Amino acid sequence: MRILVQKFGGTSLSTPEARDYVISHIRRELANGFRLVVVVSAMGRKGDPYATDTLLDLIAGSGGSLEPREQDLLLACGEMISASMLSSLLNRENISSSVLTGAQAGFRTDSHYGNARILDIVPTRVLEQLEQKDVVIVTGFQGQNQIGDFTTLGRGGSDTSATALGAALHAEMVDIYTDVNGILTADPRIVEDARQLDYVSYAEICNMAHQGAKVIHPRAVEIAMQSGIPVRVRSTFSESEGTLVANPEGFKDVQLGILDRYVTGIAYVNNVTQIKVDASGSNNKESLQLQVFKTMAENSISVDFINVTPSGVVYTVFDHDSDKAVQVLEQHGLKPDVLTGCAKVSVIGGGINGVPGIMAKIVEALTEQKVQILQSADSNTTIWVLVNQDDMVAALRALHTKFELGR
Repeated sequence: MRILVQKFGGTSLSTPEARDYVISHIRRELANGFRLVVVVSAMGRKGDPYATDTLLDLIAGSGGSLEPREQDLLLACGEMISASMLSSLLNRENISSSVLTGAQAGFRTDSHYGNARILDIVPTRVLEQLEQKDVVIVTGFQGQNQIGDFTTLGRGGSDTSATALGAALHAEMVDIYTDVNGILTADPRIVEDARQLDYVSYAEICNMAHQGAKVIHPRAVEIAMQSGIPVRVRSTFSESEGTLVANPEGFKDVQLGILDRYVTGIAYVNNVTQIKVDASGSNNKESLQLQVFKTMAENSISVDFINVTPSGVVYTVFDHDSDKAVQVLEQHGLKPDVLTGCAKVSVIGGGINGVPGIMAKIVEALTEQKVQILQSADSNTTIWVLVNQDDMVAALRALHTKFELGR
């Protein structure tokens, strides 16, 4: 049995016109000989009747005192509505279908309500239904814990459901349908000449997702990478093949082009605060380093962009956590130097490791635009620079041009 997993997001299901496109994609792949597992999100976006954010607003308007367990019970309804509605449309089109919740599809999770982790998938019922139906529709974003409660997987959870289910079913491919044509070299709202990428490695897209690109959730990419299952990011509203995400050796005839591409894309995360804690006045510098990060952890403050040196520590937090971070540091007798309103700009590419001159080009591009680099770091596939948020747009455009990503 040839199995293909298709995932359709909220915008793909929000209007009758969009749903017609969904049905056409399903028809095409059935004609190609696949049995289909279709993973769905809740319909629409905030303000639409059944969207996840609308359900959250419903809770807020009712006092906001719902316990996490009961909140997951409510949020799971959005995907159930989408799945049932799509099944009705397919039946009308004489395409046989059935609906399974995440629990019925075999998703077993931990009990971290609101952001549960998948422990195992036992897709027995999915396989049984595929023997009887053309399409099995599975509610994304949800599973069941050991005591039988509904759990939700957090933001991007439907992407995670799709790739995890694809891996468990040994599917040939996972198609993630969204409202853009694929993965772009930069955010097109900022960089006008951003272009679609035909091929991206798992490592590259995982870094792009972690660094602010919102086309696919990084957890979903990590699962696909571990299982080696190819993923395509495609537009619901066109027949374009979109962007293929796979190992470089899976790119076949275009492998040479991939190897010659040093930089794949530019991403960003805004609204971050830089915090510096100087160790020059401390008798025990190692103790200061431990104290800083232990304090952040104990107060559930996420830290990023970390530089640790004998002279102190430098790191970033989100702006909404900055006041709390400063407060708890001062309570421990520390005197942080704080710079709010920053942005992290990332240059990402599987070919940058060991290539001389990449950092020089970054500095040159930003210097030409009089953009000050506040901090930098690098890994095998990414170089990060911290800039003032007012300089972010200029930095993104300058780097995109310098690495000729619009060609």
